[in-house]
Order: sequence, then C-alpha cells, then structure tokens
Amino acid sequence: MPSEAYPACRFYVEIGGLPIAVFTEASGLQMQTDVFDYEEGGNNGYAHRLPGRTKSGNLTLKRGLTRSNELLKWHLKVAQGQIERRTLTVTLYDVKGEVLSRWTFANAFPVKWTGPQFTADGTAVAIETLELAHEGLSVE
Repeated sequence: MPSEAYPACRFYVEIGGLPIAVFTEASGLQMQTDVFDYEEGGNNGYAHRLPGRTKSGNLTLKRGLTRSNELLKWHLKVAQGQIERRTLTVTLYDVKGEVLSRWTFANAFPVKWTGPQFTADGTAVAIETLELAHEGLSVE
C-alpha cells in the first residue's frame, strides 16, 4: 500500500479560540524525551538507557505584517509582567478542505517578537515573527 504525502501549505492557527488564518509559516512542532543512562553494578557490558523528562520546543509563527498590533501588544504585556496564557491550535487541511491533523498547545504565551526588516529597494512582504512558549502539545 503506497503511503500518502500531504502538502503542508494549508493550515490555520487559532489563538484563544479565535481563528487567525494569516500566518505563512508555523514551525517548532516538536517534542524531545531526555534519555539517561543507568549503570548497573557488576554489569560492564552495557548501561540501561531510560526515558526521562519530555520537553516541547517553542512554537514560531510568521505572517505578513498587518495593521493589527495584537501580537506585539500581547508580548508587551508579558514584558510588563502581565502574562496572559492562551490555548493555541494549528490545524492542517488537505486540498479538499478536510482536517488532516490538529495540534493544540496549552497555556501559550509569547517569548519573542521580531518585526519586519526594511530595505529601501526591497519588494518583499514585511514579515513579523512571534515565538511562543507553552506547557505541552497534544494532537487530535
């Protein structure tokens, strides 16, 4: 049976239950489990490799700059000590518009905002980037 590959170009991002479909890139959907070695006394042939704590990486979202400063304002609140955590969902759709997968990030908050780079002779779209920490991801 041949495996199916789906393009990763049609996705939506919801922040706090509000659909925000203007992001051009989402990266950082990752988890990593630490491994530690346990050396058993009298056994010099190998060490037991055991799973430790599982960590999730930060999620990075990129979008064309809009008139809305909502994402920057959210990060400015965090910088002032007003941490507003939100549930964030990334949903991947196939070409027919059916949901392929949905990742939910618990208690997300911004840790880095990067504004666009300006050049006088540039014609590229101004891009803003938002990096978010979260307390783990789940998949539907």
